[in-house]
Amino acid sequence: MENIDDIYKYADSEQDEFRNTLATVDKDGKRIWLYPKMPKGAFFNKRIIATILFLAVFLSAPFIKINGLPLIMMNIFERKFAIFGQLFLPQDFIIFGLGMITFVVFIILFTVTYGRIWCGWLCPQTVFMEMIFRPIEVWLEGEGRTQKKFDEAPWDFNKAWRKTLKHVIYITFSIIIAHFTMAYMVGIEGVKDIVTKPPTENLSGFVGLIVFTGLFYFVFAKLREQVCVAICPYGRLQGVLVTKDTMTIIYDEVRGEPRARISKKEVASEVKKGDCIDCGLCVQVCPTGIDIRNGIQLECVNCTACIDVCDEVMVKVDRPKGLIRYASVDTIKNNVPFKFTIRTLAYTLVLAALVSVVGILLVNRSSVETTLMRVPGQLYQENGDKITNLYNAQMVNKTNSDKVLNITIKEQGATLKFIGQNPIKIKAGSKAEVVFFVEFPKDKITKRSTPIKIQIMEKDKQLEEAKTNFQGPN
Repeated sequence: MENIDDIYKYADSEQDEFRNTLATVDKDGKRIWLYPKMPKGAFFNKRIIATILFLAVFLSAPFIKINGLPLIMMNIFERKFAIFGQLFLPQDFIIFGLGMITFVVFIILFTVTYGRIWCGWLCPQTVFMEMIFRPIEVWLEGEGRTQKKFDEAPWDFNKAWRKTLKHVIYITFSIIIAHFTMAYMVGIEGVKDIVTKPPTENLSGFVGLIVFTGLFYFVFAKLREQVCVAICPYGRLQGVLVTKDTMTIIYDEVRGEPRARISKKEVASEVKKGDCIDCGLCVQVCPTGIDIRNGIQLECVNCTACIDVCDEVMVKVDRPKGLIRYASVDTIKNNVPFKFTIRTLAYTLVLAALVSVVGILLVNRSSVETTLMRVPGQLYQENGDKITNLYNAQMVNKTNSDKVLNITIKEQGATLKFIGQNPIKIKAGSKAEVVFFVEFPKDKITKRSTPIKIQIMEKDKQLEEAKTNFQGPN
């Protein structure tokens, strides 16, 4: 865009295609395919850095191990989860549940305060679509109006090879993403087994990779912005979480209105109009096809493309940058600085409390969890001057290393007799079951139910203490 004529030349070519309706659906309810221009500018350059950091983490995390466990693993098939080297099993449901509640509260707090920064900067959907798949498409087919004309042109050799190459590259990237996604579920070793062995030896894993590949290809080649516009639940939440105090990408209507086109002579003049010159370029670069000048909308993913293109136009017409910027409704209308509200502070306190509870549970989390019960249907037994009760102990090893455990009892005069071996060997992430008698001298049992404590020991270290009752005669 060298001058005002160039700005309006592009805007005029698309003016009739954007109205005050849903940008991706026509009046008959049919899908409208979007052809956004690629943004460029300060914010886009920062997004490139954020993308590099995201990809560095995404591609390296499956290979990073702590305590022999992946940095992050969500194995829903075997119900095993690893987070920062800590193994979580179904027995940790309380911690997992509180962690999810904490995460949801964090999302609420973050969105109420800062809007959808996550969506525009680090969401995998946006990163892959706008920073990888769309640049490939622009490279092969052009951008904006050029790409639209390319799609509408009749098929020839040039169109055929470009379309074919594009989809081959799309499928290749979808395969790579699918393999790394699977690594977050079954571990990098599990993925190696799937790809190095015949499909018949791990049919579920092979089918999973095929499904993931097809899903990612469909999302990035066909579904695209519809994920953000119609499917993503976080986008739907924004409608009830964003307030007049939320920091988000917003058009400064106080400064921009009344919008009006200008000529070359008016660029340097003092004509009393709003700063918006109604070029429509903010719409042309939007990946979801919205007009940011219509206010805060569910479809806006805060990608900053409109900020970059608007700042570029403002420089060309000799007006201040920031007509579209990060701000809040209250900041725009009342010209007041951004501030934390009582609502935000309340969310922060709730979040701090939940984080504290989760932290305490993690610190006090035992590496072995024992469920101790008296064997159902069994009363006490008298054996001479002894009284015995039969117990069943189920122990879960919640670590990534094998353990050898001893069961002992604290109460004086009590002895343990095992049906099976003691010590008990438990493999990493597995469970074991042991049945044993607790025996007391008759003179030590003076009531119907006596509380006792069973210790689970690893060498000389107590890992857990289980409490139960010992039944005796009246």
